[in-house]
Formats: sequence, structure tokens, C-alpha cells
Amino acid sequence: MKKIIITLSLAVMPYAALLSQPKEDPIVMTIAGTPVPRSEFEYSYNKNNTDGVIDKKTVEEYVDLFVNYKLKVQAALDARLDTTQAFKTEFAQYRDQQIRPTYVTDDDMLAEAHKVYDQTKQNIGPDGLVMAGHILMLIPQKATEAQQQEAKRRIDSVYTALKAGADFEALAKQVSQDPGSAQRGGMLGWFSRHQMVKEFEDAAFALQPGEMSKPFMSPFGWHIILMKERKQLEPFDFHKENILKFLEQRGVRNSLIDRKLNAMVEASSGAQTKENLLKERADSMSAVDADMRYLIKEYHDGLLLYEISNRTVWDKAAKDEEALAQYFKKNKKKYKWEEPRFKGMAYHVKEQADVKAVANCVKKLKFEDWNSALKTTFNNDSVLRIRVEKGLFKKGDNPLIDREVFKVKDAKVDSVKGYPIDATYGKLLKKPQDYTDVRALVTADLQDEMERVWVSELRKKYAVVINKEILTTINKHE
Repeated sequence: MKKIIITLSLAVMPYAALLSQPKEDPIVMTIAGTPVPRSEFEYSYNKNNTDGVIDKKTVEEYVDLFVNYKLKVQAALDARLDTTQAFKTEFAQYRDQQIRPTYVTDDDMLAEAHKVYDQTKQNIGPDGLVMAGHILMLIPQKATEAQQQEAKRRIDSVYTALKAGADFEALAKQVSQDPGSAQRGGMLGWFSRHQMVKEFEDAAFALQPGEMSKPFMSPFGWHIILMKERKQLEPFDFHKENILKFLEQRGVRNSLIDRKLNAMVEASSGAQTKENLLKERADSMSAVDADMRYLIKEYHDGLLLYEISNRTVWDKAAKDEEALAQYFKKNKKKYKWEEPRFKGMAYHVKEQADVKAVANCVKKLKFEDWNSALKTTFNNDSVLRIRVEKGLFKKGDNPLIDREVFKVKDAKVDSVKGYPIDATYGKLLKKPQDYTDVRALVTADLQDEMERVWVSELRKKYAVVINKEILTTINKHE
């Protein structure tokens, strides 16, 4: 049932094509005194019965789901759940996710992209971009005279080889001491002025494509540069899509929205807040855009529905141990296993005496109390005496239990280092003995039963009037 509720209340796919605001919008039903226009029912029905939906409903079948949904929302309103600060905050967040983006247009983002491009072009300057490779012989800080001479000897040797026709990239991979670029044949990629140390920059920008520098020194050591290409920055349109993508990834759109909202607040001289501006915009958009109106209403009602359902059914059933136990007792025949389960533990200890000690420790305790008792008794200090896995096991879940309990001959049990003795303790169950053995199933079934009772009570409490004549016109009118 929970899945149906969420589908009804929180789906957000737009349906503008299916829902233009009709000139006439007759009332298709009245629920707890609140009229439901045909357009609202159509919006919900069409959204939850698209071609991709497995369990598509007819209009008549969907009516019951829709009515139940509305009745639960009404119960939440009567409980004043919409007045809590937690609800107001969460609803505003969902609503604003739809409203905030409307403050920024594509033209706004394009203007920001132009700013980024223009600043980049200015930073690059008239010398443009270069692509070069280099070979480096490092000179360590506080290098000795001998180390400096050795670096000079090696770079001169490399330069001589290059002048004699040696392949630059192959030699860079072999001898360059810049690990980042050496594996790429010395290639550094495109760079502009002010991105490298001055000595390297001056040498690089003095070269034309195909030219190679003589050995020169920088604070890092001796270099030889091979100039591959030079270019000016391409026009804006060449980089536009990448810049826009970069801006989106950096959250610039949200920054622009905040800037606009802050400017509007400031212009109002304190008469407005960002929250009020967003609410007013939501109201004004909802007045002319049925899609937006019903989407925001879905957020509002969906949050109420979740909270009232959680309080009345989901969380209540999951935490009511007595009710779960009683439900299981009345419906034991519903819960069966195709094969037995072992309810117990597989454990590993250091000493043989601890095998029996572990069993004695837990044999008179409830299953859920085993972990606490074992930890207190055997692993309560820096010396861990036991490694244990506790649970409800079927064949194939645990190799040790497979071997010892289910008698699987080829079960491969890996030894646990430092805990050479393996053992199991528990009992083999042919069927569940307690609701905790099938807790998830019992919880789901109890929730379903509580849901049915709740809906029945809501149907008695609130009046529901269906206009069957209007219902026949769903998706069949101009």
C-alpha cells in the first residue's frame, strides 16, 4: 500500500500536453466537503497510468485509489499536521525546487558564460596558447656541486642526442624526471602565460611550432622544450557548451537565483523576504499554470499523506511488538518456508573450553539478547575470545552451518585466523515459531490490515459524492 501512496502523491513528471487549463472544469467528485475539479482528477490519473506503468487502471478502478488518497489527506489536515514547522519547512523546500529555477533564464546563463569566456581570453592575453613538451633533469634543493654538474652533463647529452635526430617523445619517456609528463612523452598540454614559472614561460613562448630550445634552467632543474603548436583562443561558440556545463556543475545557476532574490529583498527595503517572494511566485504561477498548481499540490498533500500514514499505520505497526505477536499467532498458517531454517549462530573460538561456555552463556536467554550477553562475557576487554555470526540461516547462507547443521558434504569452511575452533549453536526450524522469524512479512501484513481498517473508518467518517456523468468524460472532452 505504501508504494501506491507514494506513486499517487509524489510523482513529478510534467503533463502540460495532457492538461491545458480547460474553459469549463466541472466537479467530478466531492470528498469530505471539498470539490475536486475534473482537471485535477485527470492530472492524477494520467500521471499514474502512463504507458510504462505495469498495473494500469481504468478510470473506474482509479477512483477508489484517488478517493482513499484524498480521505487520508483530509485526516492529516484535521490533525493539523500542516501547521507544524517541520511540515512547513519540508513543503517549502519541495515547492521551491520547482519555483527557484524560474528566476533564471537561458539568457542569464549565457551572459555568465560570456563573462567566463571574456575573462579567460583576457587572462590568456595576446600571446595565446601553446602546446609543448619538455625533458627535465631535476636538481634537488641544496644540491651539491657534483649533483649540479651531473644534471648539466645529462641534459647536454640528451640535447646532443636530440640534435642528432633522436625521437623527443621516446627520449622523454626514457629519461625525463618529470613523472607527470614523462609517461606522455613529455607533453604538457595547452597552457598560457602565467601558468608556468617565468624561466619556463619565457623559453616556451620564444619558440615557434617545431622549434626546440637549448637546455635552460628553472627553479626545478634543467629543461629542453619542444614546441608542438600555438594558437589563439577559439571563438565563444566553440566553447559555449562546455562553459555552460561547467557553470551548471559549479552551481552558478543557484548563485544567480540567490543574487536575484537578495536584490529583490533589498529593493523592497525590508518589506519582503525570500520566503515570501517564493511563495508569491508559486501562487502567481499556479494561478495560470495547471501543471504547476497540481504539482505543488501533490508535494503538499504527499507530505501530509506520508506523515499521517506513518503515524497511523506504517511506523505504528512496525513498532507494536504485542500487535505483531498477536497477528502472527492468529495467522500462523500463512507463514511457511519451503526449506528449514537454522536459528542460531556460527562461532569461532580460541580454546575448546569456550565452545561449551558460549552455549551455556545463551541457552536460557531470548534470541535477541544473545549478542549483548556474548559481548559482555567474551569480548568485554582488549582480548577478543570469540568471533560470531548470528541469525536465521537457510542452506547456502553460511558454510559452517551448511557443514554442521545441514550436513552439506562439500561445504568449504574457511578458517578464521587466530580462532581455530569452529562451532554452531541453535535449533533447526521447519516452520517459523515466532513472529520475529518472519518479522518483515508479518509487519507488512499487519500494515495492510491496519490500512484496510483505517480506510473503512475514513469512508464512514467523511462523505464522498461521485458525479458519474462527469466521470465518463475523463480524457474525452475538448
